[in-house]
Formats: sequence, structure tokens, C-alpha cells
Amino acid sequence: MHAVCIPYPAQGHINPMLKLAKLLHHKGFHITFVNTEYNHKRLLRSRGLDSLSDLPDFRFETIPDGLPPTDDDNVTQDVFSLFDSLSVNGLEPFRRILRELNDGVGSPSSDAAPRVTCIVTDEQLVFPMEAAQELGVPCVALWTASAVSLVCYAHIPRLFEEGLTPVTGAKGLTKEYLDTVIEWMPGMKDMRFKDFPSYVRATDPNDAMLNFILKEMSRGFKASAMVFNTFEPLEQDALATILSILGTIPVYTVGPLHLLADRIKDDRSKRIDCNLWVEQSECLEWLDSRQPESVIYVNFGSIAVMSPQHLIEFAWGLANSKQSFLWIIRPDLVEGKAAILPPEFVTETEGRGLLASWCRQDEVLKHPSVGGFLSHMGWNSTIESVSAGVPMLCLPNFGDQQTNTWLACTKLGIGMGIDEDIKRDQVEMLVRELMEGEKGIEMKAKAIEWKEKAKKASGADGSSSQNLDKLLTDILCCPTACGTVSQLWVV
Repeated sequence: MHAVCIPYPAQGHINPMLKLAKLLHHKGFHITFVNTEYNHKRLLRSRGLDSLSDLPDFRFETIPDGLPPTDDDNVTQDVFSLFDSLSVNGLEPFRRILRELNDGVGSPSSDAAPRVTCIVTDEQLVFPMEAAQELGVPCVALWTASAVSLVCYAHIPRLFEEGLTPVTGAKGLTKEYLDTVIEWMPGMKDMRFKDFPSYVRATDPNDAMLNFILKEMSRGFKASAMVFNTFEPLEQDALATILSILGTIPVYTVGPLHLLADRIKDDRSKRIDCNLWVEQSECLEWLDSRQPESVIYVNFGSIAVMSPQHLIEFAWGLANSKQSFLWIIRPDLVEGKAAILPPEFVTETEGRGLLASWCRQDEVLKHPSVGGFLSHMGWNSTIESVSAGVPMLCLPNFGDQQTNTWLACTKLGIGMGIDEDIKRDQVEMLVRELMEGEKGIEMKAKAIEWKEKAKKASGADGSSSQNLDKLLTDILCCPTACGTVSQLWVV
């Protein structure tokens, strides 16, 4: 069995795809993992030139992304430009990889790969599904975001039909408008307009991203199954709605993927990793010196950016809270500028704060010294925090992060939201409440409950482990399971 795995080329998509690939490898699959040339070079720089070449049955290939070269070759690329370019330029180089892999079958070389038997693609990429259908092999689509976000995306056409988006004319993006309750959302009581993915806030009828999404919502899909990095109790209502949306396409919840991957005892694939930035080991060493649950961990993910003014407001709110913190500040965190903090902030927080550029987030979150997580609410961060039993302060930036904030605060009871117009007084108050207040204590208790449920789902007899085995027997190891066409987004 030979699975070709291809993620959408961004850190938050590569992470779960690599974990799923490791699980398939552990189950006996030969793996070919396909990155873009741009990200592959970033991986080699961050991980080392020999980091991706150890295993003959877990290999890496590359395709061009079709974008022009940039002056800075170590930043996250523009999301929309990547979508557009790969939809036009991705299919032919991917076909070429598949041909070369299959042409090598029967080679006298001792490390020749077996014939490709299935493709696992990021759901955002269409061309791998087309290639799988041409090849006559099953194609599984991995949805790397939350299940609730898929339900929201599927209902954006109705927002459009009812005139709620784009936000034009005299309506304006007022607080009252953002707080409009969407009463018809299935399984999502009290969801507001502001809780939808941020793209619905477009004010231009010709907004490129909104129209791109509307187009994607109505396209036909060629997936044999959909896989979600979640577990059934966490998003039960959303998953029930998704079953009605997808129709005949089977759904498999196999998360939290990082917990399932942690159970792999085979050390051969342990050193294969996918962080595009160099990790700083001193983060864990510094945490070792702190008291239990005394540190708030701050990380805005791999794509989110903030203005210089918001950076300063946030920094002083964190400083004035008097709490210990570990703050991950990417070089490209501030839009258009380097992330520079005032010297007075560094002086004020000396001895109780550590600034770093990147870290092993799953290791940090499960460290006993971490008592809270101030997050941008990307899905990887959200489910990793759930799995570690760490409550959250939620500062969403764009996309489905607003929806994940709604889930954490409203459905799960483990989050508190920060206003998007960041003010230091609110940051100070909420950080203190999270780390010392009654609300923080309540959220911590809820977070521990969800941690136990995540542990149970990912255990040897848990629902996610059983679903992974079903995915193999029903789809990936089944020669008759070839690309079923379905109208995924039509509600």
C-alpha cells in the first residue's frame, strides 16, 4: 500500500497532514509526502539538510507553487494567491510525480516504492482529487479546520441570499450588525454574524475572497471520504449536520491527530517533523524553572498578524497583569514591519517573561507550568489546548478563528474572548481572570473534562482510533473505493 499525501502549503495544514501520514506509515503504508518547493526549502533550513531523508518508505517530493519569487523566502505566503496559483498550476506537476512513482514499480532498486494505491489530500486542493480519479485510486480529503467551521462555510451562500453579506449600503459593520443572531444555523444556537468566518464581513460585492468561497461552495468534489481532526463528543452537533451536508460521502473523525500520533512506538518516524521555523528548545527549559500552572502561553500562530499599535497595547496589557508568560513572536507577526517591543516593556517584565520566535507548541501546552493559553484560535491550537486541558483567552484574527472562538466560549466553556480592537486594560483584566479569577477556575475544570474525553477518544479502543481503522478497511485499503463525485457544498 502506498499513500501519496499532499497538504495545502501552509504550516497549519502541513502539521495535521504529516501526523495523519505518520499514522498511515505506522499502519504499514509507504508514504510519499508532497510539499511545495518553497516550503520544502524552508523545512530543510529549519530542520537540517538530513532531516527528511532517513526512511526509504517515507519520502518527500515537491511541486512548484507557481508563484513568483519573493525577496523574503522564510515567510508565510499569501493564502489567496496560493489558492489561485495551485488551482491553475498544480495538476500537471502532481501528475508527473504519480507517473514517476508508478513507473518505478518493478525497478531492481531495493528501495523502489510500490504502486500508488491512494491519495490523501487537503480538502482545499482540488487537483489531487482529479488526479486520483484519473489514476483510479481512492482519494481521502482531510479537513484541517473545525467541523463547526465547515458548517458555517456551507451556509455562507444563504447569508449571501438573505443579503447579510456582503455588508453594503447604510448597514455598516457596526457592533449591532456583528451581533446579529443567525437563528437558522443548525445545531448552533445563538451564533451571531460575527461568529462566522471573517470573510463574510466583506463590504465590497466584488471582494475576491468572498467570491472565491461562494464559487468553492458550489463546486463538485471527487473525494471518497472526508477526514476530520476532531473527536465526536467535541463537535457532536456540527458533525451531525455535516452528515446531512455530505450525503453519501463517509465521514471519519480521527482526532486529536497529535494524540494518536504520540501513541506510535516506532521511533523511525519520530524525528520527521514539519515546523517551518526553527524551534527554540530553551522554551521548555525555562518552563521547567516555573511553578505549576503559573505561566500564560501566548502564540498567535503561523499566519495571523497585528498592527504595531495593537502589539504595543497587547504587550502592556500582558506586562500590567503581573503574570509570568512565554510569548512566541514570529519575525513576521507585525504587518509590514519587524515586531519591536519598547525597552520599557522588557525592563518591566524581566524575570517573569520569555520571548521566543517559535517552539514545540504541543510540548509547551502539556507542560505542568502552563496554566493558560492566549491564542489566535486556529484549529490546531484549539484542539491542542483542549487535549492538554488548558483554558484559553481568544483573540481571533481571520478566517475560521472567529468560529473556533464561538465554539470554545459558548459550547465548550473553556474560553474568554478579547475584543478585536485590542486595549491594554482589557488584556490585563482578562489575563488576571484566566490565571487567578473565579472564571479561570471554572474554565480550568471544564478544560480538564475535555482533556479526559480527548484522551479517551484517542486511546487504543477510543472512537478516533476505531475510526482510523475503519478508514483503512473501508476506503484506503479497498480497491473498489474510487473517487465518488459529490456536491459537497450544496446545502
